[in-house]
Amino acid sequence: MPGPGRSWSAGRAGRPLVSFAEPELSGTHTRPRVGPRTLAAATCLVLGLGLIGGAAAGSRLTGDGDAAAARTAYTAAGALWHSVPVDQLFPPTVQGDGAGPGGADRTWTRIAVAPDGGCAHAFDPLLARALAPVGCRRLLRATYTDATQSHVTTVGLLFTKADPAAMSALAARFRDERLDRRPDLMPRPYPAPGTAAAGFGDRQRASWTLSVLTDAPVVAYAVSGWADGRTVDEPQPAADAVRGGAATAPAQAGLGNEAKGLADRVERRLRKTIGTATEKSA
Repeated sequence: MPGPGRSWSAGRAGRPLVSFAEPELSGTHTRPRVGPRTLAAATCLVLGLGLIGGAAAGSRLTGDGDAAAARTAYTAAGALWHSVPVDQLFPPTVQGDGAGPGGADRTWTRIAVAPDGGCAHAFDPLLARALAPVGCRRLLRATYTDATQSHVTTVGLLFTKADPAAMSALAARFRDERLDRRPDLMPRPYPAPGTAAAGFGDRQRASWTLSVLTDAPVVAYAVSGWADGRTVDEPQPAADAVRGGAATAPAQAGLGNEAKGLADRVERRLRKTIGTATEKSA
């Protein structure tokens, strides 16, 4: 049996393992002996806890910073409609390197800019109803023609009144229900008298694309058709018209490429402008 002041656990061959020292002869309280290894372990533990705590705090601060930057960018985006020149959002000429069928280059020239205003009569009734949950703060539109002036395309930026949650909900609905593929939800073109788009009406719509942004209160879209005013019985969404092997008239004419290519580049300019506005407000 162990003597007074000792404790153990069974070691090999049942021999006791001594874990505490003998008490001092003076009768004072027993104090464990602390060796260099124990001190080193304790030091490492303290340092480790400090590093973990610092990392956690840094993570929280970084997350807060990212969220604040996202809010700033979102707010800046919502104000662009009245603070940015039209040429910055809808430049007079847009280069579409590789945007045409088979990777051909495209060049679009702006032929008309609609006065900024509300959304009344800008969308078919069903599309207006689908967009209603995010509201309409301002609508900006411009119409372009290709280098041969045989195609016309209206591109639009709808600035909404919605917060990020509402925009995300609308984007999810359009994606899940494939609302951007329905011909009865096509955006309307902007025809301008005295231009190649003078006869570009609802019945001339051939292909379209629509994107609900989630990092900005904006719905971006484009709709294309022939400049000669011919009617289209079966319009086709740009996402389908640009696929290889698509045999519809809009696809064969490259009108899906016109809508998608121009919409993509205007959206890129919008995002670049948002970045610049965010840096200035920081």
